[in-house]
Amino acid sequence: MADEQQFIENGLQRAQIDEFFQEELDRAGYGGMDIAKTPMGTQIVLKAEKPGMVIGKGGKNIRKITTTLTEEFGMDDPQVDVQEVDEPDLNARIVADRLANALERGWYFRKAGHTTIDRIMEAGALGAEIVLSGKVTGARSRVEKFNRGYIKHNGEPAQDVVDEGQGVAVMKLGTIGVTVKIIPPGATLPDDFAIHEDVEFEPVEQAVVDADDDESVEELLAGEPDEAAPGEDEDVEVPDEDPAEAIDEEIVEEVIEEETDDEESAADDDDDADADDGDADESADADDGDGDSVADEDLDEDVAEEAADLVEEMEDADDADEKEADN
Repeated sequence: MADEQQFIENGLQRAQIDEFFQEELDRAGYGGMDIAKTPMGTQIVLKAEKPGMVIGKGGKNIRKITTTLTEEFGMDDPQVDVQEVDEPDLNARIVADRLANALERGWYFRKAGHTTIDRIMEAGALGAEIVLSGKVTGARSRVEKFNRGYIKHNGEPAQDVVDEGQGVAVMKLGTIGVTVKIIPPGATLPDDFAIHEDVEFEPVEQAVVDADDDESVEELLAGEPDEAAPGEDEDVEVPDEDPAEAIDEEIVEEVIEEETDDEESAADDDDDADADDGDADESADADDGDGDSVADEDLDEDVAEEAADLVEEMEDADDADEKEADN
C-alpha cells in the first residue's frame, strides 16, 4: 500500500474511532482522545469529565470498549487509559456538548451563549469564540457569534494552540451546529513578549579625562580668543553731526534744478516729435492730391480724342449716304 493511501486509511480510522467514543461516552463528558502506536500495541488515552462512568462497575465498560476496538476496527491489542479533565470549562469538546444540551432543554440561544462564554473566560482562558449556526429562533437559518478575548483563526497557532470542538443540538425546527474555540491559559503565541525587570548587566565604564591636560568648558569660554575677527582693528569714522545739518542746502537746490531742466527738455523733445509727425502727414496728403489731379487730366484728354473720332466717323457716313442718293 502506498504511503498516501496509508495516511488516508489512518485518518479515516481515527475519525471513526472518535465518533464511536463520542456516542458511547456522551454522558461521561467525552473530551477527546490521543492514539499512539507502540511495540506492545496501540495506546489510547481517553479524556473525560467523569472517568468513573467510562470505566464502569468493575471495569465493565472499559472491557466492552476494548472488545469493540478489536473486533470492529481491527486494532491489535488496544490499551485504553482514562484521564480526568482538570478544567472542563477549558475543554472545547465538553463545552460544545454542554451548550448543545442546554439548547435542547429549551434555553434561549443568546442567554446560553453568553453564559457559556463567560464561564470560559472566568476559568482563565485567553480568548474564546462560540458560533451557533442553524434555525436558531425562526424558520430561516442564520449564524450567531459570541466572542471574548483574543482568538486565532488561521496559521500554525490556529492548529496548535487553539482548542476546537463541535456539537449538535437537535431541535424541533432542525439541528443547530455548535462550534467552540478556546485559547487555554499559558498558551505561547508568536506575538507574545515579556519584559525582564531583574536583569544583571555589566556597568559601562566611562573614560576619565585628566584636568591637567584639557581645559574645562568654563575656562575656554572665559578666555580671550586667539585671533581677532576680520575688520575689528580697522577704524571706522562715525560723523558726530546731525545728518540733516550735514547736508548742504545749495547742493540740494542744484540737484532739484537739474531734475526740472531734464524734465523740460524731455517735454520739448516730445513736442518736436509730434510736430514732425504732423508735417509728414500733410505732405503725404498733398502728394496724394497732385497724383489724383494728373490722373484726372489724362482721363479727360482720352475721352475728348475718342469723341472727336466718333464725330468724324459719323460725318463720313453722312457724306457716303448723300453720294449714294445723288447717284
